[in-house]
Amino acid sequence: MSPFPRATADPSTATPYWRLSAFYFVYFTITGAFVPYWSLYLQHFGYAPVAIGVLVAVPMATKIVAPFLWGWLADRSGRRMQVIRLGALLAALSFIGVFLGHGAWWLALVVGAFSFFWNAALPQFEAATLGHLGVADHHYSRIRLWGSIGFVVSVVLLGEAFGHVSVTWLVPVIAALLAALWLTSLSVPAPPAVDHRDTVDHRMGAVLRRPAVLALFATCLLIQASHGPYYAFFTLYLREHGYSSALTGQLWALGVLAEIVVFLFMPRLLPRFGARRLLIFALFATAVRWLLIAALVDSLPALVFGQTLHAASYGIYHAAAIHLIYRYFPGRLQGRGQALYSSVGFGVGGALGALVSGYVWSGVSPAASFVMGAALAAGGGLVGYFGLRAQTARQ
Repeated sequence: MSPFPRATADPSTATPYWRLSAFYFVYFTITGAFVPYWSLYLQHFGYAPVAIGVLVAVPMATKIVAPFLWGWLADRSGRRMQVIRLGALLAALSFIGVFLGHGAWWLALVVGAFSFFWNAALPQFEAATLGHLGVADHHYSRIRLWGSIGFVVSVVLLGEAFGHVSVTWLVPVIAALLAALWLTSLSVPAPPAVDHRDTVDHRMGAVLRRPAVLALFATCLLIQASHGPYYAFFTLYLREHGYSSALTGQLWALGVLAEIVVFLFMPRLLPRFGARRLLIFALFATAVRWLLIAALVDSLPALVFGQTLHAASYGIYHAAAIHLIYRYFPGRLQGRGQALYSSVGFGVGGALGALVSGYVWSGVSPAASFVMGAALAAGGGLVGYFGLRAQTARQ
């Protein structure tokens, strides 16, 4: 089974698929460096859990506004790849500021600026990828899995490295990867032009008023909020329970390896089960995952099983949600639809989850923050079950 979809028409169109995969690979090597180890970097400089929660929430909070602004610009200008390249370049330049100081306000400003531009790239690149795939959009996951591979490579290598060198090496590594992301973006061609004649009756306001669309965004917000304790504190949680830096990195990687396997099979799972059923399953599986981490953190087999559920909490969820967004936001609305998906879920949901988990971690207990995550995910599952109508099951 090839991880790359076949060209749908001219065989020459297969070339961009490799370039698309390379962009995802580099983008998520940055994620694999930043997300698991940023909190460890902050702890190295003496930050307390509440402050770490705030500084983890800052890059997530920029996703509330940044993706939609950049999506509007890309849709209006029709120059999606130019917007992506600009965002990648400005993200690399902004991140240099981390070298200049470690004060809380300074880091919040620098990381806020960096993430404002970094978050511009991915939603628009999702739209560009789907534009390249056209009617073969169900093969999206086989391109996107290369991002997961990049995450695994990054998180494992850095987990091993931080057992031997200082975590301060994180900053130059991320800076170099951001430069590589910009260079990679230069190789990706623009997607085929979209025929807008069929979008006259698809205005943004009308789409956003649809109950199924509102329910979809609510489920996205809740599942990403449930990930707040995981992204902000999972590394610290494991270290406090005696797990080594190398094993911590391997557990992060295990989750993404499970995600990769799911991405390989999503072209078969989506037509068979439908996006609605898969999305609801992913939310309830996520609730189980957080409960396992909360209650059985000292059991390595339980942690291993919990990490394999990342296949559902991110892999199945993301592929199903992207599929529904692509259907609900046609033509010229595609860039803004992908941007809203990022803003509402990863932005509002992720920032709230990280912020609140810092207070729950300090005020109640570390385990309680993961129980909170389980409740949020289960609530999202209920919203999806009752809010996404059955007729969307095959969409």
